[in-house]
Amino acid sequence: MTGAFLFYFLFAIVLLGALVVVFLLLNFFGTWLRAKLADAPVSFAKLIGMRLRRVPMGLIVDSRITAVKAGLALDTDPLEAHYLAGGNVSHVVLALIAADKAKIVLDFNRACAIDLAIKGTSKTVLEAVRTSINPKVIDCPNPATGKTTIDAVARDGIGVKVRARVTVRSNLNRFVGGATEETIIARVGEGIITSIGSAASYKDVLENPDTISRTVLAKGLDTGTAFEILSVDIADVDIGDNIGAKLQAEQAEADKVVAQAKAEMRRAAAVATEQEMKARTQEMQAKVVEAEAQVPEAMAEAFRSGNLGIMDYVRMKNLQSDTAMRESIASPGTTPTI
Repeated sequence: MTGAFLFYFLFAIVLLGALVVVFLLLNFFGTWLRAKLADAPVSFAKLIGMRLRRVPMGLIVDSRITAVKAGLALDTDPLEAHYLAGGNVSHVVLALIAADKAKIVLDFNRACAIDLAIKGTSKTVLEAVRTSINPKVIDCPNPATGKTTIDAVARDGIGVKVRARVTVRSNLNRFVGGATEETIIARVGEGIITSIGSAASYKDVLENPDTISRTVLAKGLDTGTAFEILSVDIADVDIGDNIGAKLQAEQAEADKVVAQAKAEMRRAAAVATEQEMKARTQEMQAKVVEAEAQVPEAMAEAFRSGNLGIMDYVRMKNLQSDTAMRESIASPGTTPTI
């Protein structure tokens, strides 16, 4: 009984081992054999580790095979680490191959850093390396913003419209943390406006547009960016509006409005003074009427006190009548008032 149990136990162990071997052959043998035949061997232990770490072993092994066939000795461990960090392993390997063929110094760590730095954008590390090999052209301004020209004003007041094309090459040493294309466009636009604004006349810009390129390149606008500016070419130059004349016309209109406002203030002040004088005249007339109203009272008091007699009063009335008659003779058409 004991011998039979031992037999079945050993048989079960052997069967289990055979099943494990079959499982390994079915799951890992094809990948292992492919790497072995490509002279980029990967051990079964590493393949099993990739499966346990949920790393796509086909992607890692194929990337290693691609790198080894291109002459780059890359192990699976750094490829796994970059994949687990969220990077794109295929782009990194292809970028390293492209840089190696173009004799550009680019190690694996820097390529991974660039790939992780531009993660979530529309750019890739492979594109960065290709731009370093084959420079790209950037339109300034960017047509996507809705503007087609950069507008500036020369010192004579004439506007100038310029469209430039900037040829840049990726600087892989500054790609991580360097400014992007938007910064290049902004700096070149600023340099163009400065160059046109310092020109004495718009004719100078039209005659020598290369002065804009020289001025822009002399400013070192690619400092701190992920690119190296190779050239700034003026694609189009056109005359804009006469900004100086417009500003002068607007200033004259503003001066006219100010003068009209000041004249209106003076007119209002004169009207206020006139109304004030009329009020004062009415006030003085009221005082005269008040004084005249006191005359009869004074005469009555004079009669009562004996200071004025009836004959005095008659002579005064005669004198008033004589005066009224003389005034009517001097001024025909008036009725004498006694």
